[in-house]
Amino acid sequence: MNIRTILVEKAIAAMTAAGLPEDTNPAVTQSTRPQFGDYQINGAMGAAKKMKSNPRELAQKIIDQLDVSDIAEKTEIAGPGFINIHLKPEFLAKSVEAANSDAKLAVNEHTKPQTVVVDYSSPNLAKEMHVGHLRSTIIGDAIVRALEFRGDKVIRQNHMGDWGTQFGMLIAHLEDQISQGVDLESVALADLETFYRDAKKRFDDEEGFADKARDYVVKLQGGDAHCEKLWKLFIATSVKHSEEVYKRLNVTLTQADIMAESAYNSELNDIISLLKDKDIAVESQGAQVVFLDELANKDGEPSAFIVQKSGGGFLYATTDLAACDYRSNKLGAERILIFVDARQSLHFNQVELTARKAGLLRDETSYEFCPFGTMMGADGKPFKTRTGGTVKLADLLEESISRAATKLAERESDLSDHDRSEIARKVGIGAVKYADLSKHRTSDYIFNWDSMLSFEGATAPYLQYAYTRVRSIFRKSGVDAATLSANVAIAEPQEKALALKLLQLEEVLDLMINEATPHVLCGYLYELASLYMTFYEACPVLKEGVEPSVRDSRLVLCNLVADTLKTGLDLLGIEVMEQM
Repeated sequence: MNIRTILVEKAIAAMTAAGLPEDTNPAVTQSTRPQFGDYQINGAMGAAKKMKSNPRELAQKIIDQLDVSDIAEKTEIAGPGFINIHLKPEFLAKSVEAANSDAKLAVNEHTKPQTVVVDYSSPNLAKEMHVGHLRSTIIGDAIVRALEFRGDKVIRQNHMGDWGTQFGMLIAHLEDQISQGVDLESVALADLETFYRDAKKRFDDEEGFADKARDYVVKLQGGDAHCEKLWKLFIATSVKHSEEVYKRLNVTLTQADIMAESAYNSELNDIISLLKDKDIAVESQGAQVVFLDELANKDGEPSAFIVQKSGGGFLYATTDLAACDYRSNKLGAERILIFVDARQSLHFNQVELTARKAGLLRDETSYEFCPFGTMMGADGKPFKTRTGGTVKLADLLEESISRAATKLAERESDLSDHDRSEIARKVGIGAVKYADLSKHRTSDYIFNWDSMLSFEGATAPYLQYAYTRVRSIFRKSGVDAATLSANVAIAEPQEKALALKLLQLEEVLDLMINEATPHVLCGYLYELASLYMTFYEACPVLKEGVEPSVRDSRLVLCNLVADTLKTGLDLLGIEVMEQM
């Protein structure tokens, strides 16, 4: 069910019949105030400007041809040419009934499903995941879930950093650890940060170690069996750390989704040869460089994109170009979404321009760099520990669960310790995720424990609690929500507002998917929960004296609210609970 899509189709038909150009944008939007109807068709004003005619007169011509009698009870012209659409309560009621009886809440799958490659998370396997990986991981996962919900074929790509100079240093240190009899699982890589720091200290201070590390890089890239064995040992343990974080975060990435930098190693020489053959890359100071006039600076100097170092080594640039070829030409992606820190904008602009010139990206493939802002501390600087160190993601999640448990302990409950522990886990993880996802993807935001764990306002705990409140109605009523089937009647304004919001889920998911912005779903769920509270106060459900037919009609609305909250939160990767 997508009311906006229905109105767009009807508006285009009416505009065409009224003699407007076929490419006229109907500009259908949701109304911001009930007195202006439920939706508005605003295209008359833009068309009138192009046609040099009176917008109100043009709006009347559109209304004369507009066939919305099946869904609207009234249409009217307002202001300079807005067309207000007031939907029929009967239409909303029948649509609610259909959504309530549908497993996907009447959200349609795309009529033309696409193959979408989504590149997200991408931690560096030399270290444990830290807070800097949170946004890419959870924003990407929310978009993946929404795409799959709408029926697209999604290919997850975890472009893990597992290649390069640092790994020569790490495997040299690992080799020495093993030769000294240190147990790999319990000690050597138990703390990746410590392991990396120790290896780096040896690289900087220990005579001969840096040369050995550089030698190991060359051997590793050349396919040396001993170095490759140590590297695989290190990678396997590092991946295990990442998988534990994904599981705790309720993220859908698995080991099968890893397409790390090393996966493209065998393709890199061919990429350079292709760029040279097409005169896209030229030699400059011994390196292979692509000069991009499209990204020239204010002095007209082209942007320099280095694709191979003077010593013959490859860079992120080369690997990303190979990834373009694999995803577009081999996987057949129609969309490629990449969730990376905003500071890498220039790099990915250079990648796309170069890849398109070289044919590594097909014209049919949309290449969408989806940057995100930074999580900040109270001081307005990137979030750090009190001592100024990097915050491990696993530690952040544990602290959130612990704080949630403390908050829940303050509330009266007859739940068992096990149930309390599970609820604390869901609330703690959900709070961190919603606090992040509810901010616009490109915005920086201040990390604040108190606000994100609050049971009031736009937070995960508030929405999780709202869900449990709705479910408690069915426990009190004795009605089985799974078998509830009743005729819905929309009589009160609060019922209409709630029904309309419930039927806008598909519109919200469209916007979220098209713009890669989970915050629109977060905002929608909060608005839905708030409208439900208003509805519940104004429209008694279980109160004595309420007619059975009215009660059952309102129970259908209640059930659809609960299902929509649960579905929406699940698309954000946030779990709900039946009691709290």
